[in-house]
Amino acid sequence: MDLGFHISDFEIGGGTAAIAGELARIGVAAEASGATWLLLMDHYFQIELTGLPAESAMLEGYTTLGYLAAHTSTIGLGLLVTGVTYRHPGLLAKIVATLDVLSGGRAMLGIGVAWFEREHRGLGVPFPSVAERFERLDETVRICAQMWDPLRNGPFQGKHYQLAETLCVPQPIHRPKVLIAGGGERKTLRLVARYGDACNLVGSSPADVGHKLDVLRRHCDDVGRDFDEIRTTIVAGNPRPTPETCDEFVRGMADYAKLGVHEVLVIPTGGASAAWIDGMAPAVPRLAELG
Repeated sequence: MDLGFHISDFEIGGGTAAIAGELARIGVAAEASGATWLLLMDHYFQIELTGLPAESAMLEGYTTLGYLAAHTSTIGLGLLVTGVTYRHPGLLAKIVATLDVLSGGRAMLGIGVAWFEREHRGLGVPFPSVAERFERLDETVRICAQMWDPLRNGPFQGKHYQLAETLCVPQPIHRPKVLIAGGGERKTLRLVARYGDACNLVGSSPADVGHKLDVLRRHCDDVGRDFDEIRTTIVAGNPRPTPETCDEFVRGMADYAKLGVHEVLVIPTGGASAAWIDGMAPAVPRLAELG
């Protein structure tokens, strides 16, 4: 089992001027740990799930990933996850392709239907119904696939998006893997089966995750997809692991590894994320031993 780090707290000691330096240290620490992914949120206001108020520091995700690309050399980079409502899919495909080129082929597209209504209303971003957001997600991943194929520079005609051309030069160095987040059994996991290279589920319990994976297998059977092609990731649930509970955390991951979960993503607590990552680094080789 692999380990990835998901950064959500930008309230850095020293204030705004200290954020860039701490991010650079986060990149160095995550890469030195042997983790596979360094991920950020795609938000413009801080979210309540972090325990912080909306007014807390938050950075635009893809700009920040570009900065991290320059301060790392091997670790994968992406957002967990891009909100489908925030960027036109043609522009999103170009943004992710640019990140891939500038990072030397390390970009991943994590994507979901978006949910934070306050953020949308506050910034004047349209927030359509859940059903429409799923339709837009379907079209977006298809547009990205077309734009990342140099032989398919042609039109795209969808219900919500119409592109006269899908020109994308330079092409990504490596076609970014598409991770579709969420455990919705009727729509989300069906989209994973059709289009996803990876899924992301909440690690609420091995029983819950096992059930979701069974549903995903059935969707794969329905569409003629090999379930084993899909990388399974989970976000470590509450209580969040900490360096002080590292032993307990690794033991708890054993049952997920038996289910075939490939990677667990952990969220540093507090603003000193680089030091927190250093403290969690011993978990990386121990998780790898789980299979």
